[in-house]
Amino acid sequence: MRPKVAVLFKMKSKPTEELKKYADVEFILYPTVEELKERIGEFDGVIISPLNKLPREVIERAGRLKVISCHSAGYDHVDVKAATERGIYVTKVSGVLSEAVAEFAVGLTIALLRKIAYTDKLIRSGKWENQAIIWSSFKDVETVYGKKVGILGMGAIGKAIARRMKAMGTEILYWSRSRKEDVEKDVGAVYKPLEDVLRESDIVILALPATPETYHIINEERIKLLEGKYLVNIGRGTLVDEKAVVKAIEEGKLKGYATDVFEKEPIQEHELFKYEWETVLTPHHAGLSKEAMEDMGFQAVKNLLAVLRGEVPKDLVNREVLKIRPPEEVKML
Repeated sequence: MRPKVAVLFKMKSKPTEELKKYADVEFILYPTVEELKERIGEFDGVIISPLNKLPREVIERAGRLKVISCHSAGYDHVDVKAATERGIYVTKVSGVLSEAVAEFAVGLTIALLRKIAYTDKLIRSGKWENQAIIWSSFKDVETVYGKKVGILGMGAIGKAIARRMKAMGTEILYWSRSRKEDVEKDVGAVYKPLEDVLRESDIVILALPATPETYHIINEERIKLLEGKYLVNIGRGTLVDEKAVVKAIEEGKLKGYATDVFEKEPIQEHELFKYEWETVLTPHHAGLSKEAMEDMGFQAVKNLLAVLRGEVPKDLVNREVLKIRPPEEVKML
């Protein structure tokens, strides 16, 4: 019998075609938790985006489910503990978003320092009355060139950011859970303790995952070390205490903040909206390039099929599940 797989978002067509070679596929686009509770028991596998939540109450209804394949590098939208308890394999993708997200991080940084988003709005609103307005208002705009860039998190995305920033004539400082000799050799990055990176950098870029250890890693105390500096977040919204950021901007202590992620998403209102000069805000789409989405789809499909073939994917999130439900017990292909 062919496996039955649910896809909970609009996955690209080519990865979908590959999946259909081996499984019966049903699209249930962006279902609510209540809808999932009713349907999840019908499927052997599911592919989900970060917009699809799989809490315990859904997973406990998943009588047939063998694998949850995340179409993302993050997996904080899945109750991994509940899945493991039920012998459900959880996988993620890796590597495919690094270049797209790094490119976006550099773009956010340039936009923040050079006020690109602000001036786009200015010119569209008809306020470019003469060049004197521009020369008088924008004399404090800064270049990225010549700055010290501190990167928190030196995984694949952090390394890709470091390569790009080095090419722009910056000095790279970084903090990570472990030293990364390859990036130190490639771009001359200098490893320093976390507080030293914050203290010594002109621009700090957050490229960390969401974990209990990284929750509010930029808090009210640490943001004091960023006085007169810029902060860019392309990791997760929970890395930053947003109230502390708003306060620092309001008091003129933080020069600017650019972020693609927020503590609670989506947002329709936020205190940051009124600080147009000091901020650049985007709706969690750093990885949304056509190329990256297609690559990620193929990897998500590959991970799901690997589990259903009784194999162990390299990007298995919950390796302890192997003791609860060995691979041969989930094999269908």
